[in-house]
Amino acid sequence: MTEHSPRYRSARESGYLLCIDCDKLHTISQEGQHCDRCGARLHSRMPNSMNHSWASLLAAILLFLPANLLPIMTFKSFGQGEPSTILGGILHLLEQDMLMIGMVVLIASIVVPVLKIIAMIILLCTVQFRLQTNLRQKTIMFRIVEWIGRWSMLDIFVIGILVALVQLGNIAHIEGNSGATAFAIVVLLTMFSALSFDTRLIWDKRAPESPPGMTDKKDEQ
Repeated sequence: MTEHSPRYRSARESGYLLCIDCDKLHTISQEGQHCDRCGARLHSRMPNSMNHSWASLLAAILLFLPANLLPIMTFKSFGQGEPSTILGGILHLLEQDMLMIGMVVLIASIVVPVLKIIAMIILLCTVQFRLQTNLRQKTIMFRIVEWIGRWSMLDIFVIGILVALVQLGNIAHIEGNSGATAFAIVVLLTMFSALSFDTRLIWDKRAPESPPGMTDKKDEQ
């Protein structure tokens, strides 16, 4: 960094903070007080962000295996049928030459949740261990995780619709199983983990002598 290059400073370093609820700007001296607009308590960073995010993520990891091993749905036709897991349903779709539908279910139900968990582990470890990696890339990663999280509920929505519509007695009958509950909880926990994570913590952990732009350039080399 040259003598005349600008010094990048966060809002907190400049003496300001935003209300987490309504985004009104306040001075850092008002931290711990209440917002003039909405009355929420003021914090420059989300309180206990790391603890809440880690707790939700670890709980999601523990429930991920039951969510995929337990039956998620039972379809009975003329009194015959057996419970099916997520992977079993995907294999059945592939056997019926429904490749595109099978791929959609595979991506939404298995690939996306796994990638979300891995991404959140990387983000949390970046802050926890003060890793000086590409911070801008980590912020973009979080935005993607936050946006894509809602699509993991595709299976649950489909099961809910089928259970409500397909109730034809002995002709056809669909019911949800415990795997669906576990899977829904996993999705919700990963969403809570992302919502609890304060991305500003990533930038708080950067080396004080290196502005964000220069940190990124060093990482890309």
